[in-house]
Amino acid sequence: MISLMTTQDDSANITVTPTKDGPLEIVGAVRVVSADGTTMREASRVYLCRCGHSTNKPFCDGAHSKNGFEDSGLGKAPATP
Repeated sequence: MISLMTTQDDSANITVTPTKDGPLEIVGAVRVVSADGTTMREASRVYLCRCGHSTNKPFCDGAHSKNGFEDSGLGKAPATP
């Protein structure tokens, strides 16, 4: 389990974007924390694996492109009525 931590002031400035056939892009003041509370990374932009093939989980290492990962629709804007 990992969690993304922000301060109360920073939380309004976090953007999570599923990239087309790739990772989740998290932009803002982000701290990625492991289940035991260890800070794994603090950055203004991180890419988290969603294909399951990264050797550097939870971070993306580009394995999605080698393994043919295809977005199941999460990277698309919702249809408007």
